[in-house]
Amino acid sequence: MPTWLWIALLPAGLWLLGCLYQMRGRIRDERTYPPPGRKAGGLHIHLRGEHGPWVVLESGISASSVSWTPVAELLERDFRVLAYDRAGFGWSEARRGPRTLPALVEDLREALDAAEVSEPVWFVGHSFGGLLGRHFCARYPRRVAGLVLADPLLPEEWNPAPPEQMYRLSRGAMLARRGAGLARIGVVRLALDLLAGGRTWTPRLLARASSSSRGEALINRLVGEVRKLPSELWPVIQAHWCLPRSFETLAAYLDQLPANCALPVDDSALADKPLVVISAETAEAAVKQGHAALAQHSRSGSHVVAEGSGHWVQLDRPDVIAMSLREVTMGRNPLKE
Repeated sequence: MPTWLWIALLPAGLWLLGCLYQMRGRIRDERTYPPPGRKAGGLHIHLRGEHGPWVVLESGISASSVSWTPVAELLERDFRVLAYDRAGFGWSEARRGPRTLPALVEDLREALDAAEVSEPVWFVGHSFGGLLGRHFCARYPRRVAGLVLADPLLPEEWNPAPPEQMYRLSRGAMLARRGAGLARIGVVRLALDLLAGGRTWTPRLLARASSSSRGEALINRLVGEVRKLPSELWPVIQAHWCLPRSFETLAAYLDQLPANCALPVDDSALADKPLVVISAETAEAAVKQGHAALAQHSRSGSHVVAEGSGHWVQLDRPDVIAMSLREVTMGRNPLKE
């Protein structure tokens, strides 16, 4: 066979090998890391605990139920805990259509109905999940007993958003779509497999070869998120982020973020509900002030600063979230800042 023909066929051959590598890895992951809960309507729902009030754990914009593991383990003795994966993340199947807050509110209602939870729940939400909880409380106030919000996203952080912030957001969505393409041909899986084996320079080299510095930034960012979790959960998170749908879903969320933050939030239902707003210690002063103002929407609201915590409060200080929930369910206010 002529040399030029070998050269011409090489990309197609590498593409095919990458697709086969990805398919084999996906089948292996499905067997090795089955969902710990059950599926209902394509949503993965994980229940823990047998006694006590119902608690619902709502993840941040790109996280899954796995990110709540440290908190769930602290709560399961005294509460019935429901953690679920929003469509497209974790073990949940993707859904068509934009990821608008009204649609996400209905997904949460669907998860509660599937778990046959009829009594009011204590809602615990992180980041974007906190904003979702406020909209859920406005839509279904009788289904919420109270809220604990961990470093919740404030709509004013993205509405209005200056041009440079919108540029970063659109670039993030572009990188997520690029990540979906890399995941389909096994590049993300290969990079993470090599990293898990202790090779740090190979994934970066692979990312540069596949998509220049943008691909390298994507891999580095992904690795950074995985390393924030307990080490025993890394393989599970790695398996999820080797799937194209995880990146595609993230892109859909980033595309919709400004519009979701522009939606007015009716917080009037919070007035009579216990509310704890927890700020990360590293949060900017303006964000902490916004969190304190949010807590004042409730007549029994409290604002707490989790010392030693970054944005991922449920990973850095799960005890603060668990303590706040226990205190507020017993009718006592957690210590204020």
